[in-house]
Amino acid sequence: MVSAVFHSPLEASQQLAEEKKRTASSVRPEVSKGQHADKASIPQPERPGIDWRELWLRVLPPVIGIALLVGIWALLTAKSTTFPTPWATFDAAAKLFADPFYRNGPNDQGIGWNVLFSLERVGAGFGLAALVGIPLGFVIGRFTFFSRMASPLISLLKPVSPLAWLPIGLLVFKSANPAAIWTIFICSIWPMVINTAVGVQRVPQDYLNVARVLALSEWKVITRILLPAVLPYMLTGVRLSVGTAWLVIVAAEMLTGGVGIGFWVWDEWNNLNVKHILVAIFFAVHAVRNGR
Repeated sequence: MVSAVFHSPLEASQQLAEEKKRTASSVRPEVSKGQHADKASIPQPERPGIDWRELWLRVLPPVIGIALLVGIWALLTAKSTTFPTPWATFDAAAKLFADPFYRNGPNDQGIGWNVLFSLERVGAGFGLAALVGIPLGFVIGRFTFFSRMASPLISLLKPVSPLAWLPIGLLVFKSANPAAIWTIFICSIWPMVINTAVGVQRVPQDYLNVARVLALSEWKVITRILLPAVLPYMLTGVRLSVGTAWLVIVAAEMLTGGVGIGFWVWDEWNNLNVKHILVAIFFAVHAVRNGR
């Protein structure tokens, strides 16, 4: 005799739910253990430490070079009565920069005022050179006719000594300040012209062919294609021009007089104040280095 047991649908669903709970409780610990094991097995990225060797290789050589210069300077001037020692020069520099903007008359002003007047002349001459030189470089590099026309003029005028232009400026402008600005302009224009022209000439021809296919105007060719490609060359020319302008202004102001770092150096020489001259030399070298 066979007996059959019938369950209601409610009881059947309760039994299925209980079986699922038992299965889940038996699997969860294993999964969690596996997850923890996987996280522990993943290597954590290590923080990069300080490379002391690389740091020393960067810091130590400049320090040794400066110490060597000061040491040789101290040895050569230890028994000198005319040339100042490094310590006397540093002491004079500290006193000089303690009050750089004093005024005791038109010919006795602090080094700060002289530097500001020189910066004004450098800014004016360099700005005019940039306004003329960069567009001129684009024209020379873009058009072969103008390149061939300007090449002999640049080769003739660029090697001329900077101070040779100063008498021409004095003759034309009849004043020292415009003559100094003119000298800076004519000497600092050539690096910008040449570097910009070279950058334009080295633009890949494929770029210009695409512009010709798209029938772009000359203005769009310059602004969309040439300018982004020429920008590194142009900035190199600007850096060289700034250094040239600083080199020229010191010599020009020595000859023209007035107020400026060049005239200040010449005035200190007339007073036999060699310590201040050395301070001005180090300042000019630092300015030229930053400009380049």
